[in-house]
Amino acid sequence: MIHIKGLHKSYITGNNSLHVLKGIDLTIAPGEFVSIMGSSGSGKSTLLNILGILDNYDNGDYRLDGNLIAKMSEKKAAAFRNQLIGFVFQSFNLISFKNALENVALPLYYQQVSRRKRNLIAMEYLDRMGLAEWAHHMPNELSGGQKQRVAIARALISKPKVILADEPTGALDTQTSYEVMDILKEVNEQGITILIVTHEHDIAAMTNRIIRLRDGVIAEDIRNGEVKKMKELAFAAAN
Repeated sequence: MIHIKGLHKSYITGNNSLHVLKGIDLTIAPGEFVSIMGSSGSGKSTLLNILGILDNYDNGDYRLDGNLIAKMSEKKAAAFRNQLIGFVFQSFNLISFKNALENVALPLYYQQVSRRKRNLIAMEYLDRMGLAEWAHHMPNELSGGQKQRVAIARALISKPKVILADEPTGALDTQTSYEVMDILKEVNEQGITILIVTHEHDIAAMTNRIIRLRDGVIAEDIRNGEVKKMKELAFAAAN
C-alpha cells in the first residue's frame, strides 16, 4: 500500500537548511495498523504530510497503492487525496458553521455527489458512529469524543484505502481516547490501512506495529509480537 525508498526532505530557513528526513525506507502492507512515534523534531509530522500528499519530498521514491507520488500539481494531489486518503486530526478540523451531517458529507461534495445522496450516505456513517441523533448539532454542541467520531465518519465516507491520523487522541481524556481507538480498530478490521502519529505509549500499544523516528531516520520498527508484549507490560503496570 505504501512504499518509501531513500526519502529525504529538507527545509530552507533563511541561510540555513534543516535536513528533516534522512533516507527513510518504509513499506506498509494493505490492512496494517501502524503507529509512528518520535520526539519533537524527529520528522514524524513531516513524514505524515508527505504520506498525505500535503508536502513534497526532495529525493527518493514514494509509491501509494502502486502510484508514484512526486511533485504533483495541487489539482492532481487533491484528486489522489480524495480517492485514496482519509484524514483525522487532533483538533478535529470540523467546519464550525456546518452541522455534523454537513461536515461528514463534505468530501462527497467535492466528488460532485448530489446533496440528497451525500446527506443520506453521511447519515449512514453517523449512525455507524452512534451519532445519528446528533446529526443536526453544530460542532460547539458536541463533546471532544463526539467531534472525533464525526471526523472519523468524514474520513471514511469517501471509502479511502488509507487513513492518516495525526494525534487523534491528543485532545481527549483517557476513556474517550480508548473508545476512539476501538473505533479505529474496527475500521482497520474492514481492511483499511491506518497510520497514527502519537506520543502516547498506551495508544501506540493498541496498534499492530510501532515505528519510532529519531533525528530523521527510523530507529525502531516494532512488530506484532513485540507490541503484544508491550501491551501486557502496560496492563501490568496499570494494575
